[in-house]
Amino acid sequence: MSRDETTTEPSSAHPRRVVALGGGTGLPAVLRGLRDRVTRGVVEELTAVVAMSDDGGSSGRLRRTRGMPPPGDVRNCLVALSEDEDLLAGLFQHRYEGSEELGGHNLGNLILAALAEQTGSFLSAVEMSSRVLRTAGRILPVTHDDVHLVATLEDGSRIDGESLIETTHRRIRSVRLDPHGARPTPGVVEAIREADLVVIGPGSLFTSVLPTLVLEEISTAMRETSAVRTLVGNLVSERGADSGLEVLDHRRIIEQHAGGRIVDAVLVNEATVESETLQRYKDEGATPLTPPDPTSGDVHVVRRNLLAPGAKLRHDPAATTAGLVRAWCDLALQAGVRGRGVA
Repeated sequence: MSRDETTTEPSSAHPRRVVALGGGTGLPAVLRGLRDRVTRGVVEELTAVVAMSDDGGSSGRLRRTRGMPPPGDVRNCLVALSEDEDLLAGLFQHRYEGSEELGGHNLGNLILAALAEQTGSFLSAVEMSSRVLRTAGRILPVTHDDVHLVATLEDGSRIDGESLIETTHRRIRSVRLDPHGARPTPGVVEAIREADLVVIGPGSLFTSVLPTLVLEEISTAMRETSAVRTLVGNLVSERGADSGLEVLDHRRIIEQHAGGRIVDAVLVNEATVESETLQRYKDEGATPLTPPDPTSGDVHVVRRNLLAPGAKLRHDPAATTAGLVRAWCDLALQAGVRGRGVA
């Protein structure tokens, strides 16, 4: 299938209100594609809900030394939605080299830290940065509470902290945010309930996707929203806890954590990976995920070429967005099926 065929979609039908949940490098790829739809006026409201459990790298250092929420994933979303990603947003991504005090920090993280101290609020810092970067949408941390990710393994033992969870090779039974009573950031639940399309992922299952879904108020909103809820499948399996899990396994685990059905459709890559790239990933312990059959169970499967050009396997923003709109059209425009809103 050619890329032109991949991106074909009804020109008159778009979800008006879109919410995308996740973190890491997966969420920004989705946001870059959706940014174009906002700029063109076919998507009226775009909200990114960002995981806030990172405790490694520059974000982890700022958490420990400044007592602030981890800014890294928020920074990446700010850049992805920026009106001029190549100019001012590039400054936000500048990383200091070396091992001295500034070494390893991103300038954007430090700017968010400074704005948070000046305004007394990390949320205000994000809002101010959004205005400066003229982002095509709203960015909301999933929670403004100080939370840490906790994993319970199959043998009943526990791992505390996202950075340690990322390195485990033992099978994970479940994850949660500590403290248990953490609350969603104001606006998150409302955005999910009012959305036409909710996008989940792509990204690391246990450390990017699930941390945006395990808060009780959010999982309830996800179960009850009339939006079409679409999971963007990862391109490759990951080393560690979710090694060997396929896309439908991810869906099953997501819904176990959410307490019920929250995935109506899955968007998966069907393009063939070049043999050289495939071998390199296999040498690193990762393999491309097998796209599920379109008739798999009770979930709608959309298969497309989602690969971005380049040596690394990444989601192409435009192709991914086109696939999301296709999934929405398939479900929301059918009489009696979940979903609402036709642009």
